[in-house]
Amino acid sequence: MDDQIKISCSNIWKLYGENPEKFLKENNNNPSTEQLKSNKYIPAVRDASIDVKTGEILVIMGLSGSGKSTLLRCMSKLIQPTDGQVFFEGKDLLKASDKELIEIRRHKMGMVFQHFALLPHRTVLQNVAFPLEVQGIEPIKREDRAKEVIKLVGLEGREKYYPRELSGGQQQRVGLARSLAVEPDVWFLDEPFSALDPLIRKEMQNEFLRLQNMLKKTIVFITHDFDEAIRLADRIAIMYEGLIVQVGTPEELITKPATDYVAEFTKDIPRSKLLNAENNLLYQASITSPVVLATRTFLPPSILKPTRVALPSLSIKDKFEISIGIAFGKRPP
Repeated sequence: MDDQIKISCSNIWKLYGENPEKFLKENNNNPSTEQLKSNKYIPAVRDASIDVKTGEILVIMGLSGSGKSTLLRCMSKLIQPTDGQVFFEGKDLLKASDKELIEIRRHKMGMVFQHFALLPHRTVLQNVAFPLEVQGIEPIKREDRAKEVIKLVGLEGREKYYPRELSGGQQQRVGLARSLAVEPDVWFLDEPFSALDPLIRKEMQNEFLRLQNMLKKTIVFITHDFDEAIRLADRIAIMYEGLIVQVGTPEELITKPATDYVAEFTKDIPRSKLLNAENNLLYQASITSPVVLATRTFLPPSILKPTRVALPSLSIKDKFEISIGIAFGKRPP
C-alpha cells in the first residue's frame, strides 16, 4: 500500500436485514436498488471505496440517512461491515483481533462525536485525562499530558471546572482535548459542531483549523453543511443513499459536478469562495513592511501574476476575508 494512504476502504457494504452476507453473495456483491427493496434490506453503505491520505482532512458529507456516519464507523470498525475491506496503515482492520483493535483505538485513533459525552462527575482535567487512565498511564504523567492539551484548545485555567459550568463551545473543546490526549494518528469527527450555535460553531471551526495547522493529523470529518465542508476540507466525498457519488476538492465538486445531485447540493455556494482554492487564500495587494507569515508562507506564481506589479509582500486573507497576516512571494533570505 502507498505510504501516503492512511486508511483504504474497498467495496464496503453495510446492509441491515436478515442474513445480508448470504444475500450479497447470491447477487455477486452487486445487488440492484430494486433487489434490495424487494428483499427488504436497508443499504446503509453501498459498495463504497475511498482512500484517506496521510495528513489530509477528508470531509464526508450528505443529507441525513445518506450513510456518512455509518461509513465512518466502518472505517474504524466500530461496526462490522457486511462486506468489503478496510486497511489501516496497511493492516487489514477487519481481520484484527479484539486485542489488536483495542490497542489501535487506544493509541492511534481519536474520536469526537456530536454529543460531547463528557462525564458530569469529573472535572475538565479528569475528563481529558480519562483515556490515559484507561491506558494505565500513571497519574502524574496523565495529568501533565491533560494539562498540555487543555492549554492547546484554549481552556487553560478551567481545569477544575465541571461540564455543567462550561458553555457548549467549551464542552466541545474538552471533547477535542480528550481525543487528542492519546496523540492519535487519525482523528474521526462525526458532526462535532452541529449542535452548537452559529457563532460558537464558527469559533470552533477556526480552532479546529488552528489545531490542524499545528498537529497535521489525518482527519475524517462528517458534516451535512457544505459551507463547513469547503472551509475545512482538502477533499470532500459526497454520499447519497449509501453511495459515494463523487470525491474531489471543493472547487472540483462545484465546477465539475459528477451528477445532478452533486450540482443541486452545491448550486448555492458563491464561486468567489473558491478563488485560489488551491491554498484557500484570497489576496489583495498591499505595500507593507515585510513580515513572515507563521503559516502558509509559500505563494505559487499563479497568485502573484495577476497583480502585475512588484510588491515586497502581500496582505493575505483567508477565503472568508479574514486577515491572517503578511506573506512573501518567495522565502526571504
